[in-house]
Amino acid sequence: MSHEIVVGVSGGIAAYKTAALVSDLVQSGIGVSVVMTRAATKFVGPATFRALTGRRVYTRVFDGQDFPLGPHIELARQAQLLCVAPATANFLAQAAGGFADDLLSTLLLSFTGPVVVAPAMNTEMWNKPAVQRNLEQLRADGLHIVDPKAGWLSCRQQGVGRMAEPEEIKKSILELLSKAEAEKRKAE
Repeated sequence: MSHEIVVGVSGGIAAYKTAALVSDLVQSGIGVSVVMTRAATKFVGPATFRALTGRRVYTRVFDGQDFPLGPHIELARQAQLLCVAPATANFLAQAAGGFADDLLSTLLLSFTGPVVVAPAMNTEMWNKPAVQRNLEQLRADGLHIVDPKAGWLSCRQQGVGRMAEPEEIKKSILELLSKAEAEKRKAE
């Protein structure tokens, strides 16, 4: 069975690793559509993901020409899984609070399938109680969190906050797709 997923990219330096993730997923035969926040486009250009996927990259909520119902509805209906990598502290707060002020957060609210979230941020940000509360809420809401790792961070220090490697995120994606497929077969 061929899989269709959406990869959401929020605005962090780890977005460069998301390009490797998307490339690997496409090479594995998975159809990938990419949604980027405006901040994400400051780190990696949409042309990168367009070249890797062979598809248009989505950045705006209102796109009546291609999506009369809105891209957040139509992309949500097409995808079997949503992955957000990197997920910034801001995105985690939006998601935990149910805010929908851009395409990615609106898509998350309209999506009913499994969701993988790969946070990435500075250690001090990661350790803040507010960020940890948001993560607890997202886990309680059923989202699968691929925790960041310890290592060299772009702020030129060692610590926890570096986004998980693409291989680990891909493993989580494949496991959740397999689980969803098995549950679907069982229900039939």
